[in-house]
Amino acid sequence: MFFQRIVSEGIAHNSYLVGSNGQAAVIDPRRDCGIYLEIARQNDLAISHIFETHRNEDYVIGSVELAARSGAEIHHGAAMAFSYGKPVRKGDIFPIGSLELRILETPGHTEESISLVLTDKEVSARPYMVFTGDTLFSGDIARTDFYGEKRKAEMAEKIFDNIQNKILPLGEGAIICPAHGAGSVCGGEIADHPFTTVGYEKATNRWILGGREVFIAARVKESPYVPPYFKKMEQLNKEGPRPLHGISPPRPLSVSEVNTLRTSGCQILDLRAPTSFGAGHIPGSISIWREGLSAFMGWVFTYDLPIILVDDFNLSLDTVQRQMLRLGYDNVAGYLAGGFPLWTKAAQEIATLPTCSVQQLNERLRSESPFLLDVRDRKNWDSIGHIPGAHHRYVGELVSHLDETPRNRPLVIYCDAGYKGGLAASILARHGYHEMTNVLGGMTAWKRAGFPIEK
Repeated sequence: MFFQRIVSEGIAHNSYLVGSNGQAAVIDPRRDCGIYLEIARQNDLAISHIFETHRNEDYVIGSVELAARSGAEIHHGAAMAFSYGKPVRKGDIFPIGSLELRILETPGHTEESISLVLTDKEVSARPYMVFTGDTLFSGDIARTDFYGEKRKAEMAEKIFDNIQNKILPLGEGAIICPAHGAGSVCGGEIADHPFTTVGYEKATNRWILGGREVFIAARVKESPYVPPYFKKMEQLNKEGPRPLHGISPPRPLSVSEVNTLRTSGCQILDLRAPTSFGAGHIPGSISIWREGLSAFMGWVFTYDLPIILVDDFNLSLDTVQRQMLRLGYDNVAGYLAGGFPLWTKAAQEIATLPTCSVQQLNERLRSESPFLLDVRDRKNWDSIGHIPGAHHRYVGELVSHLDETPRNRPLVIYCDAGYKGGLAASILARHGYHEMTNVLGGMTAWKRAGFPIEK
């Protein structure tokens, strides 16, 4: 038996390739799908089956392009009408060499969610692995809020009952292979484990241990953040995304080309750290650090206007582009050749964003009353506490709640460490706000300095 997990960083996505006797199946492939073809080639395997455990909300699937390049058939749950592939139902069995993949219908996260039970018939008839998609994670159960308030209880009931009645009976030794790991927006507190087992989850997963009623009651009260790009992902994954036909590197753009795009309408993504962005940036830029792209691009950037990348040294921009393609951003116009230093040497207009330390903020609060804006998520706001007098609004929701942030007062913005604060300030600047200061070190530094915290 051949098995390999393929991890897509940023979106914390796991896909899998399993094979036997020259045949292989891929489960939940990502959009830049060349990696599966290369793994199969290196191991003398032909990809014959592709399975989508559900429609996916947080990334663009790669099954359509992988099928076109491999000749494999796509299979997905029957409870939603995809524009491609073949529907599968409970009990359907697919032989892959000596392996067997059996379909379980496990709705709850989405209606069409399926899980796949793998058995190695050469060894035993007992289940060896189960690919649970976004149903059961390590230490967590997937979110169940995608169908609105009225159906929260119903979907929570479905996912819990399906885990209890279909996945846990597979046996304590069955290896659980989820579609996401720690950091995914599809779960709340996924453990940082590459794999787990049925037995381990029965013994440690707080939702399973708490029981059905506790789980349902908690899920009815929850309101996880829903980035606006989720709707775009659902649409692309239901209809089938545009094939990439390979990935060309981003195109270098001159200063004049950047200015032409600025005049006609574009979006500028500044990849540098908050300190560099604060010292100077192209007016109208949005500040998102590389490690934050997958989590925050979908809150701010649209799919219609071209995107220009700005960095200092333009290193590994192909990696940046891949992260964007996985979120459906095919509209990268290119990058500023020579980086931001070339922009300044060309005597172009720049904007700045003042920054301060927590010590400077503490001193300032003794004599001034700026509008103090905390842009962390509500979990950190509730569990850690906040700077006294602060107002809370998660960075992803700023644009839809601009009326809560005054335009006639100086703004001081803080987050966990300063990165989301820089993002928040860049968003507000693009909407006409002035007199903003980003607190470097954020709540982490404030707490370490021993300054007062309010809960």
